[in-house]
Amino acid sequence: MSGEVILDPLLPMVVLWIATGLAALGIGIAVARRLAGWWLRALAAIALLTAIANPSLQREEREPLSDIVIAVVDETASQRIAERPSQTADALAALEAEIAGRENTELRIIRLGDGEGDAGSLAMTALSAALAEEPRARIAGLVLLTDGRIHDIEAAPDLPAPFHVILSGREGDWDRRLIVRNAPAFAILGEPVTLTLRIEDQGDAPPAELVDLSIAIDGGEPAIFQVPTGEDLELPVTLPHGGMNVLQFEVPEADGELTNRNNAAVIQINGVRDRLRVLLVSGEPHPGERTWRNLLKSDSSVDLVHFTILRPPEKQDGVPVDELSLIAFPTRELFLEKIDEFDLIIFDRYKRRGILPALYLDNIRSYIETGGAVLVAAGPDYASADSLYRSPLGEALPARPTARVYEEPLLPRITELGARHPVTEGLDALVPAGEEGPGWGRWFRQIEVVPTGPEAMSLMSGLGDLPLLVLDRVGEGRVALMASDHIWLWNRGYEGGGPQLELLRRLAHWMMKEPELEEEALWVEPQGQTMRVIRRSLAEETGDVTVTHPDGSETVLTLEETRPGRFETLWEAPEVGLYRLSDGVEEAVIALGPSAPREFEQTIASAVLLEPLVESQRGGVMAMADGAVDVRAVRPGRPAAGRGWIGITPREAYRTADVTVTPLLPAWAFLLLAALLILGAWLREGRR
Repeated sequence: MSGEVILDPLLPMVVLWIATGLAALGIGIAVARRLAGWWLRALAAIALLTAIANPSLQREEREPLSDIVIAVVDETASQRIAERPSQTADALAALEAEIAGRENTELRIIRLGDGEGDAGSLAMTALSAALAEEPRARIAGLVLLTDGRIHDIEAAPDLPAPFHVILSGREGDWDRRLIVRNAPAFAILGEPVTLTLRIEDQGDAPPAELVDLSIAIDGGEPAIFQVPTGEDLELPVTLPHGGMNVLQFEVPEADGELTNRNNAAVIQINGVRDRLRVLLVSGEPHPGERTWRNLLKSDSSVDLVHFTILRPPEKQDGVPVDELSLIAFPTRELFLEKIDEFDLIIFDRYKRRGILPALYLDNIRSYIETGGAVLVAAGPDYASADSLYRSPLGEALPARPTARVYEEPLLPRITELGARHPVTEGLDALVPAGEEGPGWGRWFRQIEVVPTGPEAMSLMSGLGDLPLLVLDRVGEGRVALMASDHIWLWNRGYEGGGPQLELLRRLAHWMMKEPELEEEALWVEPQGQTMRVIRRSLAEETGDVTVTHPDGSETVLTLEETRPGRFETLWEAPEVGLYRLSDGVEEAVIALGPSAPREFEQTIASAVLLEPLVESQRGGVMAMADGAVDVRAVRPGRPAAGRGWIGITPREAYRTADVTVTPLLPAWAFLLLAALLILGAWLREGRR
């Protein structure tokens, strides 16, 4: 209970002040006239003024409120390394026990997770939000359990009570970090690009030494190099293929370092071909020859060398074979010395005529086996006795001719395998479908072929389901056979035409091993922290994908087939960092957020950023490694920390439960008293 006297005037305060002035004037006149009862008149005036002021006794029934101590517990990624989780748990348990042992004191625990994206530790934001939810008059103390590596110190609020930091970690902690200082987003194939890396030791690190740096591209076998620490490393890299190249860098975990979470980095560089070098070999003039030439010349990024036979040697006019061209064609340079400079060789209705010796064709076969790409557009020549299949090159071709040529309308169709293969999948969706199948035009010639290699893939068929487009791998290279020379009808728009350009583009990219055209592939399309995991396969089913988190834990994902040959799932990753994916056959790596997450840029515990804030409230910085701290009560403005203890300021806050207002005397009592006093003054003055 608490009481006090309050005024509740019966008249406005202005009237009360005027009455007070008139009373004072009257008393002054009485004193000046030396009236014997002036003091009785003064008491009567006071009684009347008091009656108008209506003094009352206000009694409050108060309920004491507890003091509040706010504890912000940092549980971000850098607080989950080494022994910090157990340290923090022990420190929090000790703090809870100390607060529980104090009367009229509550502990509010705010747990701080990783900021959205790569925002880091937003401890001050969390503290501001906690203060906004509690009455500031009840805040007795603020405690932050952290490693000190926060990223929003500029958002620190105005603190109403002593502020303390209980710091995780230990003296002697050290960590090794791999930093990618410079990495381009694009690079030209065949030209080296320079990456800048640095391996940096933090904290109480051992003496500098050479460390093993492993570099892997697209999850392949890593190459190991020994490099020094503490120095910028200029690393030249030549990309192996076009499209997205995923480069993974990693140094092994050293004994005693805090974490290996920052020992690896992944960057993605898009490989761009400067020029696509194509050699087009035409056997004889025909309507499709100019279509091939125009198609290839229309692309400014293609360097085309066209070798064509305008006048076959079987024409008996006595002209020597070596004089059939207007100028001497450099066949030896093209097919022996510089053949490796071409990205793709196309044979268009070519047959053996003695112009290209068997040695040259055998060299083309070797070119394929060592990684080259050859496309054969076959006409009647392929079914003849002079077919390329009956040359040394035939060992590398994916199908053999039966010598039968069909000269009748046919509608190219995508096979069941072709519906799953990236070269032809979805190709029929590019043009409106007709009643009888794909909505593209017909061809009028097909060469009957039989696939030969065990890995030969028939992606398109024609008459009687005979193979029309056959692909195969030979050694390190790839070959494709189109068993018709009428694809040019699509380019001319016959019966609506067809997707010739897209088909040939995909063929070229598949033969040049572009990753987006691989039959078996696993990759991830990230959007924020959401992963779209995609598995492409020619098989009817695929296995589950195991995702290895940055902290080493694993999650198993089941993919569902979204269209033929493509399996997908969406998964929300719990944090930024480096993830590894594998289904037992294919592997992929993906880095969510930056190559080095902000939480692991600095991992050594330090309170340097927080010290000014602590000193402003006369708080303290305590180490978890030193054991539990005591909690004591201190007066406002006094030092709030000492050796092994931290202080809180009791607030003695309360809540008013009930208020009672009682007049000191009834109005009639004041009037009676005033009347008696006035009467006394009259009698006294009358007797005088």
